[in-house]
Amino acid sequence: MVDDPTPSEQKAASTSLGDLLGEVTQDLSVLMRQEIALAKAELKESASKAGKGAGMMGGAGYAALMAVFFLSVALWWGIGDLIDNLGWSAVIVALLWAVIAAVLFFVGRNQIKEVKGAPRTVESLGKIPDALKRNEENR
Repeated sequence: MVDDPTPSEQKAASTSLGDLLGEVTQDLSVLMRQEIALAKAELKESASKAGKGAGMMGGAGYAALMAVFFLSVALWWGIGDLIDNLGWSAVIVALLWAVIAAVLFFVGRNQIKEVKGAPRTVESLGKIPDALKRNEENR
């Protein structure tokens, strides 16, 4: 007993190869558009979360700055009470912050000097013209 062909088998038998390729191309195009739309939606959601997080980090940085400021003022007044001179205690606190700034500057500068960039990427990008020349020679 021979089975009757299914509707999809009948369609495949009656459709030309060009039509089938056209359908595949159209389906791929729709799929790519859908994937791009999904990627846009995901990136928008991620960017929104990142923006909120960055705002929170900015607020935390400001709060930390205010804490350091008021602790510095308290240290200034505390030293002023010890030495009975607010002027000189302000100089002492300022010098303390100058030393901290200098240490951070030199440590940061040394770390920046150690940055090598992207040497492997530069090396691999440099090889591309040679690879293209070899392909042109083989033609």
